Amino acid sequence: MSLLDERNAEIGGPPPLRERAESVGRDIAAQWADEVDRDARFPHEALAALRAHKLLSCGVPPEHGGAGASLGELCEITRILGRYCASTAMVFAMHQTQIVSLVHHADSAALADFVRDVAARELLLASATTELGTGGDVRSSLCAARADGDTVTLRKNTPVVSYGEYADAILVTARRTEDSPASDQVLVVCRREDVTLERTGDWNTLGMRGTCSPGFVLEARSSADMIVPASYADISSRTMLPVSHCVWSAVWLGIADAAMDKARSFVRAAGRRQPGVTPPGALRLAEAAGVHQQFSDLVFASAARFDAAIVEPENPSGLGFSLAMNNLKVTASTLVVELVTKALLICGIDGYREDGRYSLGRHMRDALGAALMVNNDRIMANSAQMSLAYRGTI
Repeated sequence: MSLLDERNAEIGGPPPLRERAESVGRDIAAQWADEVDRDARFPHEALAALRAHKLLSCGVPPEHGGAGASLGELCEITRILGRYCASTAMVFAMHQTQIVSLVHHADSAALADFVRDVAARELLLASATTELGTGGDVRSSLCAARADGDTVTLRKNTPVVSYGEYADAILVTARRTEDSPASDQVLVVCRREDVTLERTGDWNTLGMRGTCSPGFVLEARSSADMIVPASYADISSRTMLPVSHCVWSAVWLGIADAAMDKARSFVRAAGRRQPGVTPPGALRLAEAAGVHQQFSDLVFASAARFDAAIVEPENPSGLGFSLAMNNLKVTASTLVVELVTKALLICGIDGYREDGRYSLGRHMRDALGAALMVNNDRIMANSAQMSLAYRGTI
């Protein structure tokens, strides 16, 4: 429970974050999840509920108007949402990654004011970090932040901007100046009214359809004081990468929760039909439950490690920390597919059908995208290089 939750509980204020998340997930996101998936549309209803329950701002510190949620708490909220609608959970996860990155690195009065505005108006933040022509390397940019006095302009051809058309601001990576090398990047905060998005494609995917992530040519105008002072390399290694891997993994854990719920319900129903007889799927369910527990432990231990690194001496950009967070992403994206597959085998044809209470089609399709969000092969190649240089224990 966050410090704000504890204070609210004492004075009869808003309910704890977990209760608010459960209300949004159970009462709103679940109601629209199938339609969001079928029509590949943005989950407007769930996002309105997140705003109404002050959950978009929960990662903002109390002094800036938020709830001061830890990464562990953000993962718990994300997991709850993921159980009901993975697209809603992923939008929440990506948004909170931008929030935490700003909170940890926005060391200027203008950016602090922006964070306060985010909390006051429950603004939704997106990001544009990928770019055509870089081979998928988010640590390299072709576009540059072109300065003209106090104004900064940029133009970026990006293959993916998740929910960009629905965000209130977009955090865009670019070369620091037009003369800077591709690896010398900054993060520019661009309010939506100062951004033009020209669609270059559609978002017709196997899963995660509600994240609405087509490509765009993005043109933006911002002010020089809305450039985050820290280098993007530092923001990425210390905050954006570990936070994104933790909250993404929490989304996938939520998908696994939903699959396990259906498998458990199926086995119980089979047991009621034949009292005294152990259902055929019971053993497989027990095996899956062990993997499910390991998955949960991995996600929350990783989040706790990040939260501890904020106050403890471990360097979040050190090799051991980075390897651990890479391992989290690769392992979690593998486990979610394994668990949904196990649930499908338990539920059999009832899980394979798209029109029954045990249907696992949406969960399977959402889960299969996990290994592709920053491709696991790319992450493992990066980990292989780090492992050669690292001599400690992870």
